[in-house]
Amino acid sequence: MKFIKYISILAIILSTSLASSQIKFEAKVSKKKLGINERLRIDFEMNKDGDNFNPPDFANFKVVGGPNTSVSNSWLNGKRSYSKVYSYFLAPKKRGNFKIKQATIEIDGELYKTQVVNIEVTAAVKRPNDPHNADNIASDNIHLIAEISNTNPYLNEAITVVYKLYVSTTTGVSNVREIDSPKYSDFWNQIIKNKGLKVKNGTFKGEEYRYVEWSKAVLYPQKTGKLEIEPLSLDITVEVPTNRRDIFGGRLMTQVNKRVAAGSKTINVKPLPEQGKPEDFTGAVGDFKFNVITSKSELNASESLQARVEVTGNGNLKLFKLPKLNLPSSLEVYEPEHIENVKTNIGGMQGSISDNYTIVPQYKGKYPIPSISFSYFDINTKTYKRVSSGEIVIDVLDGPTNSSNADNNIATINGNKKQVVVNNDQFAFVKTDANLKPVKPTHFFKSTLFWTALLGPLLAIPLALVYRRKRDERQADVFGNKVRKADRLAKRYLSEAKKALGQKEAFYVALEKALHNYLKAKLHIETSDFSKEKIQNILTERKVNQETITEFVSILEHCELARYTPITNVEMQQDFDKSAKTISIIDKEIH
Repeated sequence: MKFIKYISILAIILSTSLASSQIKFEAKVSKKKLGINERLRIDFEMNKDGDNFNPPDFANFKVVGGPNTSVSNSWLNGKRSYSKVYSYFLAPKKRGNFKIKQATIEIDGELYKTQVVNIEVTAAVKRPNDPHNADNIASDNIHLIAEISNTNPYLNEAITVVYKLYVSTTTGVSNVREIDSPKYSDFWNQIIKNKGLKVKNGTFKGEEYRYVEWSKAVLYPQKTGKLEIEPLSLDITVEVPTNRRDIFGGRLMTQVNKRVAAGSKTINVKPLPEQGKPEDFTGAVGDFKFNVITSKSELNASESLQARVEVTGNGNLKLFKLPKLNLPSSLEVYEPEHIENVKTNIGGMQGSISDNYTIVPQYKGKYPIPSISFSYFDINTKTYKRVSSGEIVIDVLDGPTNSSNADNNIATINGNKKQVVVNNDQFAFVKTDANLKPVKPTHFFKSTLFWTALLGPLLAIPLALVYRRKRDERQADVFGNKVRKADRLAKRYLSEAKKALGQKEAFYVALEKALHNYLKAKLHIETSDFSKEKIQNILTERKVNQETITEFVSILEHCELARYTPITNVEMQQDFDKSAKTISIIDKEIH
């Protein structure tokens, strides 16, 4: 009996293990030790189809490909073999020992899990010497290069950076994604937008290649010394040939995911020479022309004319101040309007900037506008140059004569002082007839004031209860309180920006805070979520006009750039007015 009992138990154990061995779900990796510059492939394989596949979170890895799904069915000696695989391609984020946790799937109502996989990520490794390895082929045939026009410029001299992606003629590219963009710290920068990627033919290290200009930027260094340009990184799906061939003999292609970087570049920025530097030099670097132009030279008093101080040419037009007009005190002059008509292309800034003054003469006569000069550093000759305007005479033909000199003469005739005559009637303002009238007596009891004092507290009780309930509801509304607080902060910072007009650093710090707090109030996003792309996406989703979004983002960018550029009071006022106007427009358009 005992023997039969043992046989039965053994049969049960064997049948159970046989049943459990029928279904497999396991994780397989291409390698358990890899360099940080390598890629890892992980396959989740099962021998029976299931539902609700749930992969692990892949902490410490970035998914650069997948999931790719493959299914195979085969029959061998009358037995069916089934396999389904979910494949992922992973790029490690840092070095260390990591665990890839369990994946799960439901098969026939049962939940199955893979085992935990241990992965070691080491420092970057050299590629194995395998000419047929797809990764090696992709690395040898894809190159991202940063071409810099001048690595040793002067302060505020324009340089260009062109990023070129080279692809060999035997390799294809099916997808390119930018994963890390340079920030260009310590540079005034302008990204030159491509109107479409045009494939061109060229050579790389003496070999025939095709290439595209992925992006271009114009930079104006704002500090001297060694400045670093951060690398650009791209994630690329590369199609490379394999040793396998199709039925017609043609070589089959395979896809490999590669990450390429242009590498950081160092720019050595030279200071402008001190020798010969004019005292009124404000930082203009380039090739410029200077003019002072008036809309008219003859007019009547109380009519107005326009005087334009203008610089045209190529150079850092947005990064220096124009000289001020010196006008006679008898001409009424309004604060100038600053106008920029500047385009930035691969050659740098080109166009004109001007200050437009409105002048109103008060009296008849001839008024000279003295010559003023403008100095700049000529980047071609490497010397300072000065350009002066001619003297302009404004002829006021008709109007009153300036009598200020005559009045002064009358006040000091012959230099003699006039004797003060004392008025004998100096106390005439004191009234001697008071004209007093009796006051009628009033009774407080049953008067209007009596009933108000009696009934007022009784009427105030329900109002106090309503107020308390509303206050409690308001205090309980945590989200609403955060929105109202951000709104109040935006108004306060905007008022602080207005108070700080004329103080560049304090003004732009307060203005930027006001814009951020306005977004927190209107869009319900936290400070940590602020980025230009995030702001653009949210405003677009809320149906805000694209022109308004562009204007808002340009104000934020200008707040950042203003710390490196000279700014006039007029420009600060224009930025303040533009901010208030843009906020008002967003309030009207947002949904």
